[in-house]
Amino acid sequence: MRILRVAQKVYPDVKGGGPYHVHAMSRDQAAMGHDVTVLTVRYDDSLPHVEERDGYTVVRYDPAVTLLGNDISPGLAQYLSAAEDFDVLHAHSHLYFATNLAALKRFLGDIPLAITNHGLYSQNAPEWVFDLYLRSIGRWTFNRADVVFCYTDTDKERVREFGVSSRIEVVSNGIDTERFTPDGSKSELIESDGPVVLFVGRLVEGKRPMVALEAFAAVAEELPDATLYFCGEGTLKDELVTRSVELGIEDAVTFLGQLPYDEMPTVYRDADLFVLSSRAEGVPRTIMESLSAGVPVVCSELPQVRSAFGETIAYESINTVDAFGAQMLELLKQSPDPELDSQFQWEQTVDETTAALERIAHS
Repeated sequence: MRILRVAQKVYPDVKGGGPYHVHAMSRDQAAMGHDVTVLTVRYDDSLPHVEERDGYTVVRYDPAVTLLGNDISPGLAQYLSAAEDFDVLHAHSHLYFATNLAALKRFLGDIPLAITNHGLYSQNAPEWVFDLYLRSIGRWTFNRADVVFCYTDTDKERVREFGVSSRIEVVSNGIDTERFTPDGSKSELIESDGPVVLFVGRLVEGKRPMVALEAFAAVAEELPDATLYFCGEGTLKDELVTRSVELGIEDAVTFLGQLPYDEMPTVYRDADLFVLSSRAEGVPRTIMESLSAGVPVVCSELPQVRSAFGETIAYESINTVDAFGAQMLELLKQSPDPELDSQFQWEQTVDETTAALERIAHS
């Protein structure tokens, strides 16, 4: 197949679970013999307009304006309007302008379209804003697709609630479980004689890192040798540093910054607890990576996350920091030994996605 993958962000240009998914899917489909082009936004002027890497082609265009964290690029529109030599379009996340453009391309042309739902709501604006979006432009975008991929049955039902009539297939997200294992080398960046709590993600409002920090303060009162490591960058870092000083836990909190993906298995192996306090998520790779490395997880109460992981992880409302901290403390004392369900295999994700793309390409 000749696949045009339309994605606002791709790894390693941009770090994160969604961008890495785009990269890994493109890399592995190229290894299967497919001709893959990724159309994306350029976030670094030093990056070339066109680049061949890892078996696939990356085509980048500069953004003209940014709205609610959404980069709008006329270059993407121009490229899509002229794109004809592809068997299928595969767009990632209905929340991005790039996917709206892919839907318009499908509306005006004959190339079939698939859209992967990486999470129904964005972390860049209040939920009510995206409720309006999902009942208008978002629904229109979804309904232009020949197939929509959702990670869970719960997310499939939630998409349907917004009036989406396109065919929806549930394809579980997955990770490389041979890379993320409990056994192996550990990170030299983590130094602690006590329990290690790990936060992996952007330090932005939607990820709610302040909840993790303030909840950890309660943990530190009872476990004074505990440490909290933030792995990621973002606009809230300075506020987090200041708040850690106010809470008197600055010596127990370390900011690792953004680490290479290849280094993450060693970081997880050093952790005793992974905490995810986001306001909105899809099915986070970070949870799968933690479980695959044998690290227990406490996550904000999100229906699609519970649908995916069941009772394998712990849940707590992010509206009550004290309760979140109590849940963290309980897991650290219990020291459970969780495992990742076998359904979350990246190879299976790629195979099922590719098979679905082939069906719509040849229908």
